[in-house]
Amino acid sequence: MEQEINNVNHPPHYNQGGIECIDAMEAAYGIEAVIMFCMCNAFKYQWRFNNKNGREDILKCQWYQNKMVELQNKRNKLKEELSNKRL
Repeated sequence: MEQEINNVNHPPHYNQGGIECIDAMEAAYGIEAVIMFCMCNAFKYQWRFNNKNGREDILKCQWYQNKMVELQNKRNKLKEELSNKRL
């Protein structure tokens, strides 16, 4: 059975050797940079949706917004853990 390609959640062209590009970006540039990247990409997809891919672009916008929230939560948790270690 052939797997359906999902261009929103896990497009195969953003995965190499089992590593997703966005995860590699986080490892290379840090959470803050990837949060800003997600914010800009969400803006881009919302901006163009009416003139390019319609619903798919709105779903991509939502994906980047959700990823941004996920990363913000991760960052806040790490900051809290670090703060607790200092006490």
